[in-house]
Amino acid sequence: MTETTYQAPADCPVCDAPLIVTRKGCRRCGSELVGEFTSSVYDRLDAAEHHMLRVFLSSRGNLREVEKHLGVSYPTARARFDALLDKLGMLPESQPPQPAQPTQSADEAPAFESPQEQILRRVASGELDANIAAQLIANL
Repeated sequence: MTETTYQAPADCPVCDAPLIVTRKGCRRCGSELVGEFTSSVYDRLDAAEHHMLRVFLSSRGNLREVEKHLGVSYPTARARFDALLDKLGMLPESQPPQPAQPTQSADEAPAFESPQEQILRRVASGELDANIAAQLIANL
């Protein structure tokens, strides 16, 4: 029988400050560790955001596949992905997430776009692999 586990809240319900992990335990032997442990930015994601990330990764970074899997339009899939990147702190501060433009084709480039946006557009169109794109963005 599998025990039900729950996702711990990321923020304090009283003052909204980030919570820290202070205790870890082993279900098998009962050992416990107490202290201050680091957590990941991914711990702050809710269930829907974790699902979006899993779909994106299993689609190998192809937003057209994400769109099909989630049953949403391409602009909706792109907006959700941008929001996920923003929550993870992966959007440049100068590039806040933009609302999706329903009239713009995924293959059309806007009049001006940053190098990061160009790379993400190429990933979204399936022209570029997500792993390569991540390396390109890291080298900008």
